[in-house]
Amino acid sequence: MKHQGLGPPGARSWTGVDKNFEAFFQRRSDFCSDLHSLRPPSCISPSHVILLAFCNTGKMSTAFRSIAPFVRTARQGLRSNINPLQSALKKQNAAGVLNLYRTYAVFERTKPHVNIGTIGHVDHGKTTLSAAITKRQSEKGLANFLEYGAIDKAPEERKRGITISTAHIEYSTENRHYSHVDCPGHADYIKNMITGAANMDGAIIVVAASDGQMPQTREHLLLARQVGVQKIVVFVNKVDALEDPEMLELVEMEMRELLNTYGFEGDETPVIMGSALMAMQNQRPEIGQQKIDELLAAVDEWIPTPERDLDKPFLMSVEDVFSIPGRGTVVSGRVERGQLKREEEVEIVGKGSEPIKTKVTDIETFKKSCESAIAGDNSGLLVRGIRREDIKRGMVVSRPGTMKSHTQFLASLYVLSKEEGGRHKGFMQHYRPQLYLRTADESVDMTFPEGTPDAHSKMVMPGDNVEMVLTMMHANAVEVGQRFNIREGGKTVATGLVTRILK
Repeated sequence: MKHQGLGPPGARSWTGVDKNFEAFFQRRSDFCSDLHSLRPPSCISPSHVILLAFCNTGKMSTAFRSIAPFVRTARQGLRSNINPLQSALKKQNAAGVLNLYRTYAVFERTKPHVNIGTIGHVDHGKTTLSAAITKRQSEKGLANFLEYGAIDKAPEERKRGITISTAHIEYSTENRHYSHVDCPGHADYIKNMITGAANMDGAIIVVAASDGQMPQTREHLLLARQVGVQKIVVFVNKVDALEDPEMLELVEMEMRELLNTYGFEGDETPVIMGSALMAMQNQRPEIGQQKIDELLAAVDEWIPTPERDLDKPFLMSVEDVFSIPGRGTVVSGRVERGQLKREEEVEIVGKGSEPIKTKVTDIETFKKSCESAIAGDNSGLLVRGIRREDIKRGMVVSRPGTMKSHTQFLASLYVLSKEEGGRHKGFMQHYRPQLYLRTADESVDMTFPEGTPDAHSKMVMPGDNVEMVLTMMHANAVEVGQRFNIREGGKTVATGLVTRILK
């Protein structure tokens, strides 16, 4: 029978040494050292250099010796197009070039950018509405469709059917580009909602027609107001589950009254009634897709385009930290003010640690590369030479020397009444609740200022406006004029404003 291999009878075929090739490539450092030791003249081609390395048994590594006999017998008849070693090396080199010169989608600023989000009670349909918006806008080429499971992607979220962490999505309308935060509605995860609301320029509050306003509906409105959200659009969801039109009118009337109670313009606020589920299932367009269009038109018109503070020093609150294998550590969050370009120096401040100095090597927004991060953007900053463990949520990224950590400040407080969802009883000094400041949450000790008469016996009652000294357990980045919230036992008990830094 005629021999079918490339070498003479008895020689091993290329297929027979696949395992040797795998071992060889795992030890490609040996390969490089062998080639370097040969120092071939410039007239010899790269392919001959490889063969010389194989044949020079005096200087070859273990990996070379394992395949040298075969290469010596077969080298005369090798053609480059059927030589798996040469082919593999070409592929490896090509892959290296691709990895070295990877290209990224570029984030283009062609429309005004606005940060909005969905807030409201648990299970009223916030995440379904967010998914329905991306579905509808994807049909117009203005978004990438994200299903419900792609937004609530954590295993615990899927298991329980609720949102736990804030989720960020993006889409556009004809007039604007939107960054959309889907906030958790469950009372146990209200601190994540506070973080999300702090990043919003406006909000969509979702209320189920079958339930009407609920405890987290009211609390979310209060928190949104306290973190500076000025404009809200109402989406009455699940109208397909309600047949009585009078009930819909009652829900609308209640929501307008509630908005007025918390300082929003309830009488003028747009109220859209529809079904996010019908929009997702392409059923009953009169309460599905058409209502999504109405909602986005109302958002475009009612929520103003904010004026960004670009002249002040750069500041970004750290919301999340993660690592990208082979690239480094990424810190993400919303840019509060200023702007930052690649290769610029920054400091990471807060959480009781000394300022961490580093350089930003890359900037991305929604997985698209950017030349700069500006106020209002939700950006990810790739930082150099820092471990993920060194950065914590609640810290801030700032221009060097512009931010400092503090442990004590004087604040003007409003203590919520029982009717507003606050405490039923008053509290005395050395009260120790939880402070929510930007994306940070910190235990705090509350005392009266020095010189306050009868400070040891004085009590602060629900509904009071009071001035108090707040001392944090760890130093955090604090500024005069900054707003914050005080919570205890699942309730927001007070809101306040920093008036003076003490320590």
